[in-house]
Amino acid sequence: MITTSVALLALLLKLAGFVFLFAAALGVLRFADPLQRMHASTKAGTIGAGLMIAGAALASRSAGALVIGALAILFLIFTVPVAGHLLGRAIYLCRAPLQGLEGQDALAGVLPRTESETSVNPINKTIKKEDK
Repeated sequence: MITTSVALLALLLKLAGFVFLFAAALGVLRFADPLQRMHASTKAGTIGAGLMIAGAALASRSAGALVIGALAILFLIFTVPVAGHLLGRAIYLCRAPLQGLEGQDALAGVLPRTESETSVNPINKTIKKEDK
């Protein structure tokens, strides 16, 4: 009875992780600008990967796998937000085209935005060198 319920819980965790990872992949494909894509991949990707790791660790039914799974989840929780922050900062600094922003730029006097050597054409997503 307990092994069946543990196996069912592991399966449910893996399925929930799959749903979150699928949502992250769909967000990366469908969102318009780099900040929106980054948001989808970091938030849903972290939760999805954490649930998949938890399900796999629980399905293995060993203490070592549970410890390694918990450490992997902690590693994800601590590193993915930092990587997302650095990517967002780089996107802002290189003046990537952003959609849906209204109002004042809160970082206008804080971070210097330099002109990028490349620009992304939002229609066909190609990268072309700018003429100087």
